[in-house]
Amino acid sequence: MADLIKLGEKLAKEGPHKKEATPRRVRGLFAGEWIFDTLKAVYVWEHPYYPYFYISHSEFKKDVLKVLPESQEHKDSNTKGFHLARLEAGSQFTSRVLLFNTPSLDNLIRIEHSAITWFSEDEHLLGPHPKDPYKRVETLPSSRTIRIEFDGTVVAESSQNVFLFETMLRPRYYLNPGNVKWELLEESETVSYCPYKGMANYYNLKVNGKETKDAVWYYKYPTAESAPIAGRLCFYNEKVDVFIDGIPEEKYTDARL
Repeated sequence: MADLIKLGEKLAKEGPHKKEATPRRVRGLFAGEWIFDTLKAVYVWEHPYYPYFYISHSEFKKDVLKVLPESQEHKDSNTKGFHLARLEAGSQFTSRVLLFNTPSLDNLIRIEHSAITWFSEDEHLLGPHPKDPYKRVETLPSSRTIRIEFDGTVVAESSQNVFLFETMLRPRYYLNPGNVKWELLEESETVSYCPYKGMANYYNLKVNGKETKDAVWYYKYPTAESAPIAGRLCFYNEKVDVFIDGIPEEKYTDARL
């Protein structure tokens, strides 16, 4: 639980990056039970990049939350203002829960997003966090030529693309699958979930005897807002060389940029 304690200490001492109330109906499903159903959820940005939903202790179903005895690591901490808690329903439980009692997060509960099933209104939320209300995803068709190289070998070249622009993130280029050298791709077992785009599957890239894991991803059934990227392939910019109309794309040191 060291990582959870570290997060609790940071937030109790420094407070969140920002927070705000939301009028959305937010519900949590755990072990087949609705453990909360609230109009009083709070967006909490633990850092600048995306928010979490925090739920008031009073909004939970009776007897599903239990405060845990302090661990020695927590007792030795110089920071107070939070408790470790446990969520129980039926025969299932998770201890990835924090209860805060600081002025900035008074009586708010943080549950690891992957520990329960979340709904915003009637939409099942995918991914490791809820959508940021200030983030926008825009998909635009583009005839600019995208060439992908790895180890000096061209692995794809397409002028029938969809460019995806997402607030605070670098552009991603979704290529026509007919313009990719499929013999260089091998299916990966990796699956990931994005709050804005849906469930992604991956391919590994094998060139000149070198393999790069999960270098390519695609969405079979993206969300409605990202529908134009369905079935298209996106090469992980940070793992390959990308040329736009023959000009090499600038290398980024942080995928969020």
